[in-house]
Amino acid sequence: MTFDKNQTVREIAINNPASVRVFENFGIDYCCGGKHPLDEACARANAPIDLVTKALAELDLSGISPEEALSNSSLAELATHIVGRHHRYVRDESPKIELLLQKVVDRHGEAHPELGAIQDTFVALAQELFAHMMKEERILFPFLEAMEAAAKAGQPAPVGCFPSIEFPIARMLADHEDAGALLARMRELSGNYRAPDGSCPSYRGLYQALEEFERDLHHHVHLENNILFPRAVEMERSFKEAANVSH
Repeated sequence: MTFDKNQTVREIAINNPASVRVFENFGIDYCCGGKHPLDEACARANAPIDLVTKALAELDLSGISPEEALSNSSLAELATHIVGRHHRYVRDESPKIELLLQKVVDRHGEAHPELGAIQDTFVALAQELFAHMMKEERILFPFLEAMEAAAKAGQPAPVGCFPSIEFPIARMLADHEDAGALLARMRELSGNYRAPDGSCPSYRGLYQALEEFERDLHHHVHLENNILFPRAVEMERSFKEAANVSH
């Protein structure tokens, strides 16, 4: 399988879901930065494009997980998956990581002041994500599901509390950018999550947990930015075009 360096990372991730494994390994932003062409994304991540394209070409596409095969799911199925898998992950793991952060800061914070900054950053990230998820679950996702149900039934589009679906989606995209900046800050402070030599198991476990949290959030944002939201915007556009024709 070959990949065009002029393809956007978003296009590659959507058409070849297993490619996100390669992007994660090379630190390439495929969620918030998915609009960049592959060669530009590699340059931004200081990842040699020849090695990246080689890894992409060698992907075993036979082993795609159900999570990776969501590109063709309905809006309702995508929203249900995001809430059940990724929102639940954030709610389950955030308190555990905060407790572990406090333990490691108490024990090693004096010698490693960056730990305090990582703690503050993670707490800010968790707070932002909890507010973000609530807005999606209470307002945006139910509207997307209602809009899709209306489309299937041949009925008019539902009326929302906004003039266009693009307004709440723009807010969600901005939240994702903010979350991405906080993730990048933690990675920088932690030296790419490399615990100092001779660190205790809690210190190493903390960095592993933070890196796993980052990986899950990358996939979470990818599903929304690159699949769910563009398809919702396109569906709303189809409603508006049909309404214009009928008039």
